[in-house]
Amino acid sequence: MTAWVGLTGGIGSGKSTAARLFAQHGVPLIDADAVSRALTANGGAALPAIRAAFGEAAFDFSGSLKRDALRQLVFQSPEAKAKLESILHPLILAEIRAQQQQFPQAVYGIIEIPLLAEQPVFQSILQRILVIDCSEETQIRRTIERSGLTRDMINGILAAQASRQQRRSIADDLISNEAGLPELAAAMERQHLIYQQLFGS
Repeated sequence: MTAWVGLTGGIGSGKSTAARLFAQHGVPLIDADAVSRALTANGGAALPAIRAAFGEAAFDFSGSLKRDALRQLVFQSPEAKAKLESILHPLILAEIRAQQQQFPQAVYGIIEIPLLAEQPVFQSILQRILVIDCSEETQIRRTIERSGLTRDMINGILAAQASRQQRRSIADDLISNEAGLPELAAAMERQHLIYQQLFGS
């Protein structure tokens, strides 16, 4: 039976790069954000429930979900956030479980879940949690370099996410990503070997 590792980290931590490095070793990779986007894309399974909960104002003239407007609403309203999560989380979990069934022969697989510390419901489908960790200053610098967001905007995102300490507290495994890509690649290779030994026996 395939073991599943939840991979998480804050914005700019390098978690998506780490996920790609695992995939380069042939490890099955499921992306919870991609699942969420598919569910809310045109024709997505979540749209009828979102329309019922939030009304036509959440959609544009072509029937597409107004993601930015909904994101802003959820950011400002805990009630709206809870309502959206009650729609999306069961659907995301069901789709991840369906994707897990596609890899019955793998020793282990990775599920990239950016908000794993904030959304503990997803911990039920995991055997271990791997946190990619770096300082807040490193997160800010990398995010500015890659996104063009201002420091104030990034600080707002950081404030809305779990703290570094909260993420570290749920980790079974922790990889520091303060240095460059070669160091991260070497650390992921070591972790891959550890997981093969841990889950292969």
